[in-house]
Amino acid sequence: MLTAIIVAAGSSRRMGFDKLFAIIAGRPVIAHAISAFEQANSVAEIIVVAGGDRHDEIRKMSRDENFKKVRSIITGGERRQDSVRAGLENLNPDARFVAVHDAARPLVSPEQIEGVFEQCRVAGAAALAEPISDTLKRADVDLMVTASVDRHQLYAMQTPQIFERALIEEAYRAVFADKVSVTDEVSAVERLDRKVFLVSTEDFNFKITYPRDLALAEFVLKQRMH
Repeated sequence: MLTAIIVAAGSSRRMGFDKLFAIIAGRPVIAHAISAFEQANSVAEIIVVAGGDRHDEIRKMSRDENFKKVRSIITGGERRQDSVRAGLENLNPDARFVAVHDAARPLVSPEQIEGVFEQCRVAGAAALAEPISDTLKRADVDLMVTASVDRHQLYAMQTPQIFERALIEEAYRAVFADKVSVTDEVSAVERLDRKVFLVSTEDFNFKITYPRDLALAEFVLKQRMH
């Protein structure tokens, strides 16, 4: 059984307002993200991790959207990894695989989710990623270029990231026991010297970070509807 943990407890500091409830293509950002997992056949249930002040709003949205797989809405922590741990602590005993997805990625598709899950079942850990196409430079504190970075075999990590339950639970126990910070689940699993298979994508699945991203996401979603 595959359970999806959708992380929606961020502060949206760079946006100045809660980006997850901004309306794009007629629905809140978070609704688009949940909807993809609702439609993915392999996903049995969904846990939404959100700030306590948003629970009622998410419940109402789930009813309005007729989401059947949202099993629980729980309170997240100060850091992303705290929220993911809260999700892991609320898993159904029958869950064998766990997908973690950022609610701020509304463009994810059911096909992408299924593709990552397929590789996870083979490798035990898999994540969506995009090949880097930009020229990369390293700079010093004064923003002076110090070196070029070879982009060959470099990937920008995305979500969903999907793991065997035992593996991600072990990885997170180690993260908190060692008191380290990680920015995603692949980083946590890497610390155990376990391999993670990357599922390369060239489709749009960017994270809503700046106000400009909302307009671009709306354009992409409307193009998909045609």
